[in-house]
Amino acid sequence: MNYWLVKTEPETYGWNDLVKLGRDHWDGVRNYQARNHMKEMKVGDEVLFYHSGVEKQIVGLAKVVKEWFADPGSEDDRWVAVEVEAVKKLSKPIGLTDIKKDGRLEGLALIKNSRLSVMPVSLKHFEILMDMSK
Repeated sequence: MNYWLVKTEPETYGWNDLVKLGRDHWDGVRNYQARNHMKEMKVGDEVLFYHSGVEKQIVGLAKVVKEWFADPGSEDDRWVAVEVEAVKKLSKPIGLTDIKKDGRLEGLALIKNSRLSVMPVSLKHFEILMDMSK
């Protein structure tokens, strides 16, 4: 199993939107590196759901329920989507400030490449973040 973090502007599409739908496709990604990460996602992989913009915090946990397919919002076959399902809202959101302060999270892609919208998370970092959410 792999672990991922996806970023979104909550005003555009937030955690509550995914929860209302239960499951939905993750689309609209127009960055090659993020797209390549989406192509690596497998059914059952866990996904940290991050609100960017003003909030800057991980707010929920989702899982991949369908591997990559052509992005339905694009006629360009270079772009893909995956389907994710809401698992749970985190008891305590994890703010970017706290993430950056925790030395155990050094090397986390969210810190190194904050503009990337889909990024891998190591098992070690995933476990630390989940512990921080309690």
